[in-house]
Order: sequence, then structure tokens, then C-alpha cells
Amino acid sequence: MHAFDVLGDPVRRRILELLAEGERTSGAITATVREEFGISQPAVSQHLRVLREHGFTTVRAAGTRRLYAVDAAPLHEIDTWLERFRRFWDQRLDALATELARGNRGRTTAKEEDHHD
Repeated sequence: MHAFDVLGDPVRRRILELLAEGERTSGAITATVREEFGISQPAVSQHLRVLREHGFTTVRAAGTRRLYAVDAAPLHEIDTWLERFRRFWDQRLDALATELARGNRGRTTAKEEDHHD
């Protein structure tokens, strides 16, 4: 299964979003996902298993709890694939930066003119 196949599911993307904020117990992940998506605990466990088996998460035991965290390695595959498209949004961001700079210069010039009046 390709990284995009794993992340093609909105539940798995949401789990990774939660884990991007920091390590979480399987119980905390399950509670949030069940509330947001209305799926069963076994379904959440299945999504956690897919993420774990494809390297997107790590899990460690802490007593009776299982703590999940993001493993960024598969995200590098996605980042590498996206590299060929980055120029499309980089150009737009560069244009935005130019426009913002022009706007700031325009406001500064207007303020300077107001002070001289």
C-alpha cells in the first residue's frame, strides 16, 4: 500500500493530525475519532493498525496503556513526491510576498505624507 493509499482515508488523516499535536493513548484517540466520525472502537483500532503497519505511527506500552506517536518516515515519501509540484505554490507565495511588501510600502508612504501635512 502506497503512503497516499494509507492517507486517503479521512479517519487515518485525522488520527495523524491528533498525533501531530503529541503522543496520545489509544483510548484518547478512539474517543475523539468515535465522537467525530461515529465509528466503532474496533474500526478505530483497525485504522490504528493500518497506520502502525505502514510505518506512520509508533506505539509503546506504558503500563496497561498504549501510547501512539507519529513516525515521520513515510511522510518523507509524500514530501518527495510533492516536490515536483512545489513550484506551483512557491510562485504564488512569492507573488503574495511581493504584493504584501508593496502594500506595506504604500501604507508607510501614506503615513509619512500624513506626518508632513
